[in-house]
Formats: sequence, structure tokens, C-alpha cells
Amino acid sequence: MTSEDQEHRQDPHAPLAAVAASTDVLRHPEAGEHLLTAQEHARAARFRREAGRVDYTAAHILVRFCAARLLGVPADSLTLAQHCPDCEKTDHGKPYLPDHPDVHVSLSHTNGVVAAAAGHQPVGVDVELTTRTGSQLDVAGRVLSPAELRLVETHPEPELAFLRLWVRKESLIKLGRASLDGLATVDLSALPLDVPADRPLRSRYQDLHLLDWTEPAQGVAVSAVSTAAPRVVVLTPPAEAPAPAQAPAEAPAEAPASAAG
Repeated sequence: MTSEDQEHRQDPHAPLAAVAASTDVLRHPEAGEHLLTAQEHARAARFRREAGRVDYTAAHILVRFCAARLLGVPADSLTLAQHCPDCEKTDHGKPYLPDHPDVHVSLSHTNGVVAAAAGHQPVGVDVELTTRTGSQLDVAGRVLSPAELRLVETHPEPELAFLRLWVRKESLIKLGRASLDGLATVDLSALPLDVPADRPLRSRYQDLHLLDWTEPAQGVAVSAVSTAAPRVVVLTPPAEAPAPAQAPAEAPAEAPASAAG
């Protein structure tokens, strides 16, 4: 990471973000479905596909790991809840920690990979597969600004360029700074589209700090956004996890910000 990243890593109050394969999360020594609430168990049981249940469970465990690291408490001491402001139901929607109202959390999952973030400031995170089948460009005109659309259309890899903008905008939605209907009015065209393969990319949008990175091993693009500069932490590999495990561990300063697979 750059010297700027090292400075952010030293901030004990910086929001934390992590990404990992769902199976790696569930194999972690501190992981287990005992961490979930009864409502989370019921929601997980409603998934028709086992893969969906696994991703849901892993994301809800990883977000606890991030919050536990932020607070310096055991993951099994944290209760995660959700609330949807549109329908007022509590089996989906924005996640939060009822016992820690000063902590903000966010989570995301795609096929076999999950991401999570926790911070003392509002935070949003999104992860998407870079190998998704089918073109995503058919929705570009509805979610991109004219300037963003021009950048995507002239980019050597338009699908990847669109995906980078998409994960950023999804993170903004989870942060509460954008809505799905208004994504085309959010113009991120001034931000670089190409993210280095070996380190996270930091950028600014208005008063927000964006952190973008890729996970070549998992084939995903990740974006985290907050009013404070987030930092990447990695899930300790199960085979190397100490006893008791530190979950997740801080990413090495000179290594790619990747979750062990």
C-alpha cells in the first residue's frame, strides 16, 4: 500500500472493510451458525438454493467479524438486526447493531463471495463478480450519468468499467447517499476507473472517501465508502488462524488487500 494507506491503517477509528470467499468465512474457527439470531436462521432457511443460504450466512458472520475487530469484542457478543424503511419489516433491509447504535455496518454478497464493513461513521460496501455472464450495459443508460456513459463506451473493457461504477454506486446506496431511482444523477466521472491489481485505490467524492479494490483470486470488484477513509482487513486463513483467532486480521502494508482463499 502507499504511505497514505499506511497512515489510514494506523487510525484505530477508521472504518474496516473485508471480502472473502463464503466457504472461507464459514470454515473460520470463530464462525458458526450459533452467531446468528433466530430471525437470521429463519431468513436463511427460506433460500431455495443452498448456495444462497451459504452466502447469506457468511455475509452475516463476516460483518460481525468486522464489527468485533472495530470494537475489540468477541464476535459472539454482537447481535445483528435489519430494518427495511419501505415496508418496516425486520427480516431484510439495512443492517445495524442494536446494542451498539454508534457503530454502522454494511454487507454484500454475490455468488460464493461476501463483503462487509463496519465503522463509527456511516459506511457502505458492495461486491460484484467480474465474470458475470451476460452484458450489464443494457442498464447503463438508466444508472449512469452522460459523462460516465461516455467513459464506459470508450473504455477498452466497457463491462469492467461499468462494473466499477456500479459497485461504487451500490455502496453509496447502502451508505444512504443515493437511491436506485436517482443513480443517473450521481456523477462519478471524475474518479479513475482503473484500479491497480496489487493495491486498493483511494479517491474522494464530495465529502466521502472511496476505497476500491479487486480480488483476482475471487474474480470480484469491491468498493467501500464512508465519511472517513476505510481500510481493508483480511480474514485470517483457517489453516493459519491462531487460537484464539484474530478475525479479521489487518492487511499487510505491502501486500495486495486480498482475502485468503
